[in-house]
Amino acid sequence: MSKRILVLNANPKPASLSQALAERYAQAARQAGHAVELVHLHQLDFNPNLALGFEGEQALEPALQRLQGQIEQAEHLVWAYPVWWGSVPALLKGLLDRLLLPGFAFRYEKGQAFPQRLLRGRSARLLVCMDTPAWYFRWIQRAPAHHMMRRTVLEFCGVAPVRISEFAPVLHSSAAQRERWLDQAARLGAAAG
Repeated sequence: MSKRILVLNANPKPASLSQALAERYAQAARQAGHAVELVHLHQLDFNPNLALGFEGEQALEPALQRLQGQIEQAEHLVWAYPVWWGSVPALLKGLLDRLLLPGFAFRYEKGQAFPQRLLRGRSARLLVCMDTPAWYFRWIQRAPAHHMMRRTVLEFCGVAPVRISEFAPVLHSSAAQRERWLDQAARLGAAAG
């Protein structure tokens, strides 16, 4: 059964392992018969600063309006990005601030402690590149970027399940290792997982 998949390369660099993973995932998913859209965040024209928080109106740029429509249409969201300083790049954080707004991604109801999750019915895969060894990130640093993206962003908005694939350590990785990672992304894309 084919899925509608939105793949987001959230590495701000114009050429990166994150981009290669996103492209390999998208290519394999298309070849498997899925409907795939691939977006490179560094190509979008938008202000990543949510200047007024949720207390004022900040018009969405056309790129963000388009991306909200793509998310509404998608059944599966794939986010490819590196971990920098234990978190996501500023471009991705800015996108989340500007894009996942009340009324689109969630809505608080009077008298309810938790919001209505408006992005239910979608799953996600995170393709995460790190220079830190995965075991160290998980057990010593307590995986802050994973918790942020999975629990406080995507699950907060109703996206579930959220699965994470780690590609680490990238620093000093060989060409052969990077090719194995790209093959792993292709397998995930073919399975729409």
